[in-house]
Amino acid sequence: MTPAIKLAKKLKISHQIYEYQHDPKAESYGLEASEKLGVIPDRVFKTLVANTGQELVVAILPVNQKLDLKRVAKAVKAKKVSMAEPKLVEKTTGYVLGGVSPLGQKKRLKTLIHQTAADFESIFVSAGKRGLEIELSAQDLQKTLNADICQIITS
Repeated sequence: MTPAIKLAKKLKISHQIYEYQHDPKAESYGLEASEKLGVIPDRVFKTLVANTGQELVVAILPVNQKLDLKRVAKAVKAKKVSMAEPKLVEKTTGYVLGGVSPLGQKKRLKTLIHQTAADFESIFVSAGKRGLEIELSAQDLQKTLNADICQIITS
């Protein structure tokens, strides 16, 4: 039971857990999840962490898209944003890369969810380890994380 699943249960968020055999050779954890779960990539969201120099920011976006750091900077009113160092991500979130869940992180970070999440009745995000996904409504995720919904992918 990961911190993400514990939080979803504690808050009584309607959710479903999916487990699959993770292939260590997979080039993209998110696309692997999409393929193994038989879900279109637009509904499977990855969790990335960016650094403004002042704070870390979580960005949740479809696995088949690229994060636009300029849009993230604009959304959080920062001059510049870069991807956070992997060790810092793991230390701050409590999760290993490829299994970073937006739920149950050790430290609550400002969170942005890409606007297409609202197009679906439910989306999939990491449940806190490689090979484990949680399906829930984007609205529940947004409310739980007090996240902003915005445009954060490259066009």
